[in-house]
Amino acid sequence: MDKHETKAKYNLAETCVASISSQTLQELSEDASAQLWDPCQKLNYGSIRGTDQLRSNLASLYSARTISTLSPDSILITPGAIAANMDVFLALVRTGDHVICTYPTYQQLYEAPASLGADVSLWCAQEDKGWQLDIEHLKGLIRPNTRLITINNPNNPTGSILSGPLLQNLVEVASSHDPPIAILSDEVYRPMFHDPSLTPVSPLFPPSILSLNYELTIATAYSMAGIRTGWIASRCPSLISAFANARQYTTISISHHSDRIATFALSPNCIHRLLGRNLSIARTNIALLARFIEQHKWAAEWTKPVAGTTAFVKFRRDGKLVNDVDFCERLMSEAGVLVAPGKECFGDGEKFKGYVRFGYCCETTVLEEGLEKMGEWMRGGFGQVAIEEA
Repeated sequence: MDKHETKAKYNLAETCVASISSQTLQELSEDASAQLWDPCQKLNYGSIRGTDQLRSNLASLYSARTISTLSPDSILITPGAIAANMDVFLALVRTGDHVICTYPTYQQLYEAPASLGADVSLWCAQEDKGWQLDIEHLKGLIRPNTRLITINNPNNPTGSILSGPLLQNLVEVASSHDPPIAILSDEVYRPMFHDPSLTPVSPLFPPSILSLNYELTIATAYSMAGIRTGWIASRCPSLISAFANARQYTTISISHHSDRIATFALSPNCIHRLLGRNLSIARTNIALLARFIEQHKWAAEWTKPVAGTTAFVKFRRDGKLVNDVDFCERLMSEAGVLVAPGKECFGDGEKFKGYVRFGYCCETTVLEEGLEKMGEWMRGGFGQVAIEEA
């Protein structure tokens, strides 16, 4: 993405939902008198931990459908979810610690702890079972020095979820260890549950990790990508204090304007319409991608995502896995369509050969036109893509 995103005509690698303008955000609010901007506000730093109003808005969202409410003091605002995750690792991980991370996932979640001296074990999703995780596999990975278990729910790149029952089992495993193990849940794609079966009353519906009555749980997420506003949430005051201390050495605060926009977007007057708009795009666009996969099932296969904004698609030619890096480079140079190669972005050059990650929640017209161009390329240029060596 770093190499090609500014040159792509059809960026189908981006993982965010299509961005909106400040005017559109203003129009989404149910309060016509609410003002997004204060033209007299100086361009200065925001409150160090985030404004009271922003943290209160988030605390209210996390407190929905839970037995105990979350305090605004349980929220720490950060510049994006990537900074939130890094602050957690800096605070909790030391040389010699053992960390477990779900896999495949966003590379930071396992590489950052390793860079801090931890030994990292991968809790691998089962590809042949729709990218589901096995709790017995997790139990076999735990060691006496296991310090942290990291999950990504919904998952990037597969669009799968850790269900409510699996999360409950995870908490039981972590809490019964001596000493208890902290759980970090990267919930950056929550609550993008676009599969019709994933309603809040479904037994499989995944609640936030903070809803499961275990103090050593941590959630990270973000508001809107363009303002780089994320947060860490935990019910444990000592953890929040540790994360705040770690953040003093990364980025002390976000800008006042970013805080104000996030506060507006996450307010009760705006959040429901904003999420409704995002879910509508996801449902429309996943249907378009599903149709494309069906039309090209001679070459493509997948487990259809149930949540999030990404899909992991495997491509074969003449029954053999394609070289996904060559696939992506040729697709970009010959058709202007950008997608991400699985083995380079998620498999360290070895695993997930033949896989390509799509980010399908861009503007619907971009996805439609990009898939059309890709379809034309599949009828010609695809035949020149290199095949993976056995």
